[in-house]
Formats: sequence, structure tokens, C-alpha cells
Amino acid sequence: MANPEQSHRAAAVLVGVDLGAPNFDGELEELGLLAETAGMRPVARLTCKRKAPDAALFVGSGKAEEIRALAAELGAEEVLFDQTLSPVQQRNLERVMGLPVNDRTLVILEIFAERARSHEGKLQVELARLQYLSTRLVRRWSHLERQRGGIGTRGGPGETQIELDRRMIGDSIKRTKDRLVKVKRQRQTQRRHRERRGAFNISLVGYTNAGKSTLFNALVKARAYAADQLFATLDTTTRQLYLGETGVSVSLSDTVGFIRDLPHGLIDAFQATLQEAVDADLLLHVVDASNPGYHEQMAEVQRVLQEIGAGDVPQLLVFNKLDALDDARRPLAAQDVVEIDGRTFGRLFVSAQSGEGLQLLRAELARLAPASRVAPDGNRESESGHLSDPSESALGIGHNNSLNSQDLYE
Repeated sequence: MANPEQSHRAAAVLVGVDLGAPNFDGELEELGLLAETAGMRPVARLTCKRKAPDAALFVGSGKAEEIRALAAELGAEEVLFDQTLSPVQQRNLERVMGLPVNDRTLVILEIFAERARSHEGKLQVELARLQYLSTRLVRRWSHLERQRGGIGTRGGPGETQIELDRRMIGDSIKRTKDRLVKVKRQRQTQRRHRERRGAFNISLVGYTNAGKSTLFNALVKARAYAADQLFATLDTTTRQLYLGETGVSVSLSDTVGFIRDLPHGLIDAFQATLQEAVDADLLLHVVDASNPGYHEQMAEVQRVLQEIGAGDVPQLLVFNKLDALDDARRPLAAQDVVEIDGRTFGRLFVSAQSGEGLQLLRAELARLAPASRVAPDGNRESESGHLSDPSESALGIGHNNSLNSQDLYE
């Protein structure tokens, strides 16, 4: 008998198209997790190969009919694509299938809209959704082609409904951006206050569901929301972390997780939140050591960090979920260095859940934190008083690069 909690969830057919990309998810595992997080119930998964997307239907007419028949057979209420669809492709697919057709971009937006809690987070999600909607006005509303205008009606003479809606969305985007600018100024004021106190700023970054919030809670004894799901944390949380070994306090921030094909609108909209990573003195790049695809996840995080301007911030790799590894897969050492594209990164293995390795991590942070302090002009300087080169690090950490395949245990 079906679980009553699951019975109201919309049944969805998941579709993925292999276009030759190296990170193609043949099992559609991540899309399935996204769908479940958004409140859907995957009932079938279908993949196909193409050299290039079909301009009209993305998958071609034959495959579109196959998907339609499968959805009808299983009683699906929605079709969800793992790739981003153009507005025209989305509209054409819905006409063929007679069902709502969406892509992973919309699913991510819906999850973000549901999870955002802070005023800033809600504004950022609203901006991303408005930007997405502005490209979807031609999707399936035939009334948008009707003209509006004349005495006593909104819009100028001869202005079509689609033009009116586009203008209204454009006005909403402008208002939301203006409000975000004010929020960003407030954040900058808070950062300047931390800088005047000489705080050493550390930001947790990583792929979604890598365990960042659990690690954050374990380090600072906080109660930030943490769960085994995608995008459990959306709003940046900052706490003071006291390192008793040196008597130094550092500022630790938990940030939103990254994901493959993160919509560009969300990257832009969350710039204010991700600015914590840009302004950090050190990034703790949290990696799910139990995930077989951790190489691709690390590469995606590095790509987004580069895109938001945090590519030059020093990093310490923290391989989390040590408790989820069997004895045969456990590392030979709790701390080592790993070479990625010719550059050396410090690496530690921990379990935020059980606490294993956390003392070693705190000791490493204590070693790094006193290495810098704030000069009167606001620049970061070393203990010797000389301005340090931002490309240098006590960890031997280089700039972010794309990642080559590395063995987990070297």
C-alpha cells in the first residue's frame, strides 16, 4: 500500500539526453533526487543519445512519442528533463505529450523558493524566477497574443498582452534588483566591521549534500538546518569559531551548495550570498568522500568558484563522510596533500557526523589562522609585516583549476 505522504506527489517521468558530455548522469540519479526534493515522485527514467539537440523537440519526434506513451501508461503527471530546454522546445513538447514539461532549471528554482528563509535569500530566488519566467512568456499561453489598449485599459494602444506581461516582469526585475543592492550594502557594512576587528574569514563551500552544514554545526556548536537532501541550506550563516589551541577566534560561514548545471540566473542572483566565499581568507572545500562521482563534483565547485571570482582564494580540501566508508576504502592517512593539475592542495579526512578527524581539522585551522592579520590600510599582511602574495599559502595551495582524475587514497 502506498505511503499516504507519497500519494499526493506528482508522478514524473525523468528524461536525460546524452550529448557526449563527460559528466552525463546515465542513471539520472541526481535528477531523481532533485525531483524528490521538489515534491515529485519519479516513476520512470529514460535516456537516449543524440549528437545534438533537436531544434523543435530536443529529443526528436520519435523519442517524444515514446515518452508520451510511457507517461500515459504509467499515469505520469509531468515530464522532467535533465537538460535545460528552450522555451520553444518546452512548448512543443507539451503539445506533443499533453502534459507539463519542465527542466532541471525550474526544479532547482522551485527548491530554492521553498527553502529560502532570509529576506535576502527570498529576494534572490524571486529575481532568478522572474528572469526565468521572462524567457517563458511564449510557452503555452495563447492569450498572450491578444492585443490590449484603448481607453480605460492598461497598456498603450495596440500593445499585445505578451508585451504588457514582459514589461511588468521587467519592472519587477528592476525593483527586486534595487532591493538586493540595498541588502548587499548591508552585508558589505558587516564585512567591513569584521575586517576592522581583524577577523580571519573562512567559508565552507562544496557540492550540495556534501555535509557542509553538519560540519558547520559540529565546529561551532550551532543549530543550522542540516539534512541528507539537496540544498538543505540556502542562506549564509556566519558564526565565530574559537580555536582554543591558539586562543584565536575566526569567522566561519556556511554557504549554499553548488550543483551541476546550476542556472546562471541563480549564480547571478546569489552573488551577494556567494560574496562570502569571494571575500574569505580560506575556503574549506567539503567533499563527499563516499560519493563515487566526487571528482566531477569537485570540478563543478571549482568552475563556479572561478565564475564568481573566488578562483584565487586558498583552499583546504575536507573529505567528509568518513563514517560512510568501509574499511577497504578508508584512507591510509588522516591528513595528506594531493596534486591536482600540477598544484598541491592540503587534504584532511573527517566525519562531521561522528566527529572523527575534527580535532585534526581544528588544529590545522589554528595553525593557519594566526598566519595573517589585517594591516591598517585593510590589506592582509603576514606576521612579519610584509604583504603576502594572495597566490601563496601555507598549504601550498594553488589557483583553482579543472580537476584530473585522482585516486582517493594515495
